[in-house]
Amino acid sequence: MKLSVNVNKIALLRNSRGHDAPNVLSFAQKIVSYGAHGITIHPRADRRHITPDDARAVARHITTVETNFEGDIREEFVELTLELRPTQCTLVPVTPGELTSHRGWDVARWRFLLQPVVKRLKEEGIRTSLFVEADPAVVPVVADMGADRIEIYTGPYAQAFDRGDHRAELDRIVATAKAAAAAGVGVNAGHDLTVTNLGPLVSEAPEIQEVSIGHHLVAHALEVGMQQAVVDYLMAVEGGYKGAR
Repeated sequence: MKLSVNVNKIALLRNSRGHDAPNVLSFAQKIVSYGAHGITIHPRADRRHITPDDARAVARHITTVETNFEGDIREEFVELTLELRPTQCTLVPVTPGELTSHRGWDVARWRFLLQPVVKRLKEEGIRTSLFVEADPAVVPVVADMGADRIEIYTGPYAQAFDRGDHRAELDRIVATAKAAAAAGVGVNAGHDLTVTNLGPLVSEAPEIQEVSIGHHLVAHALEVGMQQAVVDYLMAVEGGYKGAR
């Protein structure tokens, strides 16, 4: 399992003052130097955090690890992605005004809009991923569309984990990951993952190839520093995190 660090929160902090501190590219480069396997950004239409200029800087200067652009299917985002050609593009449904992504695609309902975008991205050699709910039923539709991967939305699992009753949500993730692997579709996961709740995913869903983590990693960094936070999350995705030292 690989760790792609989402640097949206770095941009959000910078934008709160209107200057260039903290610098998004500088932090992305540091995060890579600390061992992260990739960098994720989500340039939203409202530019609340990552901007197109940030995306260009990341695409041009983060070249030793994978880059993952998250976004909806609006033409501005698709054209930016085609221009910059990140390693991967994860298509995510966006609700205007939302604080963060909170649901996966209903791929059967929105296939008529998603499939042409998937085709355009793949024609330019960009690996495509669709953000979906933990439900094995989505896998045949995704596979038929030709998307390379799914990213399983782990928000419900994280909430259940905090309540101490995550078994059912974990089982749904495991079943979805196994169905995807059987269909030849790669598996990513993300949303509200922490050094603590990653453990069951690592042990029970080895099909997951990559997790994308931003908010909780940055929150952890406020306590332990960015370098230690990245190290801790790397240990977590390898199943070896033992808690604060």
